[in-house]
Amino acid sequence: MAARFASIGECMVELAPQAGGLYRRGFAGDTLNTAWYLRALLDRRHALVKYVTGVGADTLSDEMVNFIAAAGIETSAIERIAGRTVGLYLITLTGAERSFTYWRNESAAKLVASVGARLDVALADVDVAYFSGITLAILSAEHRRTLFQSLAKVRARGGAVVFDPNLRPRLWPDRASMAAAITEGYRAATIALPTSPDDAELYGDADATGTADRIAAFGVEEIIVKAGADPTLVRAGGVDTWVAAERVDDPVDTTGAGDSFNAGYLAARLAGGLAPADAARHGHAVAARVIQARGALIDMGLVADLAMGAVD
Repeated sequence: MAARFASIGECMVELAPQAGGLYRRGFAGDTLNTAWYLRALLDRRHALVKYVTGVGADTLSDEMVNFIAAAGIETSAIERIAGRTVGLYLITLTGAERSFTYWRNESAAKLVASVGARLDVALADVDVAYFSGITLAILSAEHRRTLFQSLAKVRARGGAVVFDPNLRPRLWPDRASMAAAITEGYRAATIALPTSPDDAELYGDADATGTADRIAAFGVEEIIVKAGADPTLVRAGGVDTWVAAERVDDPVDTTGAGDSFNAGYLAARLAGGLAPADAARHGHAVAARVIQARGALIDMGLVADLAMGAVD
């Protein structure tokens, strides 16, 4: 039976740099990126993927929803919110490393958890619910509580809750608020996908093992501590395994690297039935492919050979 995934968060208009000082318009966002690659890696025998967000009633919002649907991602849980639109971000590259400039004050996604009953319905049939620190950052404190209540219901019926903290300090009023909300995100999760340098800076962890120890104390049993090109720490069942990243000599654009790793990991782990360390290797293979092209979302055909049908 196919697993049902729901990714909760914000899709935005992406302006990605091209040659000659031009920009290509696309649609992306951390939780949408993960849903996109999950869809690319899993056929409908393995999983159904839905995206949970808010958009406006304008033409740009229409184009975004059509784009998501064309990728094979269910759009039934995308809420139309009058008087709002979608956010926008611009990528700046220094070599292959990226930074972002955002315009999202009127983003409808900020209201995705404004009605608890509606969110409960969106998550009622899912086996896996996925969210990120950006999901938390764009919500008000009240709406974050609503989200956590809905996620608790997913866990109560035996579903998995997956959290990537994806720290973006500029989205928070201060570091204390960010640390408190991210901690609540860990408490809600059954699987955590932190990044070692980011978590270490925020919480003072000595190293990746310290990060895993801190998160494990919240009851999270499956923890994957990413570290870019450095080895990933996989802690599952109380056992630590270090998994080397795939070497990419000339990366083009690291946008979406962590999001695509997460998709590769989840595709292999929760639908492909691989052990956590093997799932991490699959995640690295997907991310290595993604960072060799520009933009957060590359052509699905470029990861086709990494789909679960190709490895099982």
